[in-house]
Amino acid sequence: MTDIYAKLRERLDDMATGFPATPGGLEIKILKQLFNEEDAALFLELSPLLEKPEAVAARLGRDLDELSAHMERMARKGLLFRVRKGDKVRYSAAPYVVGIFEFQLNKMKGELARDNDEYFEEALGHEIQNFKTPVLRSIPVKSELVAEWPVAPYEDALEILKAHKRIAVMPCICRTMKSSLDEACDKPLEVCMAFGSHADYYVENKMGRYIQLEEALEVLKKGEAAGLVLQPFNSQKIGGMCSCCGCCCGVLRSLKKQPKPAEAVKSNYYAVVDAEECSACEACLDRCQMDAIQMQDLAAEVDLDRCIGCGLCVTTCPTEAIQLKKKSEAEQYLPPKTGAETYMRIAEERGRLEKLLP
Repeated sequence: MTDIYAKLRERLDDMATGFPATPGGLEIKILKQLFNEEDAALFLELSPLLEKPEAVAARLGRDLDELSAHMERMARKGLLFRVRKGDKVRYSAAPYVVGIFEFQLNKMKGELARDNDEYFEEALGHEIQNFKTPVLRSIPVKSELVAEWPVAPYEDALEILKAHKRIAVMPCICRTMKSSLDEACDKPLEVCMAFGSHADYYVENKMGRYIQLEEALEVLKKGEAAGLVLQPFNSQKIGGMCSCCGCCCGVLRSLKKQPKPAEAVKSNYYAVVDAEECSACEACLDRCQMDAIQMQDLAAEVDLDRCIGCGLCVTTCPTEAIQLKKKSEAEQYLPPKTGAETYMRIAEERGRLEKLLP
């Protein structure tokens, strides 16, 4: 009989972003720290689409009260996503990224942190960069940096924030993990945000706190000053937005290893330098998370294959020699409308679409 954790690993690998196996079984070790056998067995029966406990109980022939309590326990452990509307609640099986990994914010320490960090390096980081549709995508840290207007609402950080009534801020899961391993950088920690039902989930599970628009704008300013890349989820309707560094963030770390990060991240912008205005101060070299800028003939030069259009180099240029430009109309990337569509696209690219539903 196949081990329950092997089945769970396969199920997670079928869900959009994947959960690849490693020669040493590191992924199974992680699963055993998160799921007991009862949790694993129930997860195998659940859909990545939100379902009411009543519907799941009818489908599985289970006692409703017992099943509801179990699903709520799993949601509190960060194994299921939960949405509440009044006295109604629905649950869904979560992928490992973005999902279960991020939901371990309060537990990401010690052995769990070490194993996850190794797993990103050994397998998961490569898997995330192995399909055409990215999970996250970079946007300009300030929309006014872009020389050509308009900027689409899903690429304007201010418009993203203004579109949501409920905003939560929480610590960065990647820097939390690295802090546990004494490997974190000095970038600010509480700079990642979730919106709507995602914000509710983080607050209910005591991983974040609600904030108003004014404080959310201050969070953006703090992240920009520290040189953090803005990475919302790759969809037009955005449930969360990370502020990432190239040394701790699993997505940026794996992206940085790509020969052409600009293609992988699907950014619609790029930086250009006016060599005559450049003072060769090299401030932009320190700000770039992708090593996309080098000095040539006493002026900064941007490698367009590596530039992800975040604009961090623009905001601190003392001579305003750098601009953020919009790619041509033919090169513009239109994100999927919803997160569900993003996951569906990734699953299709990975040949797992028919396996997405149990």
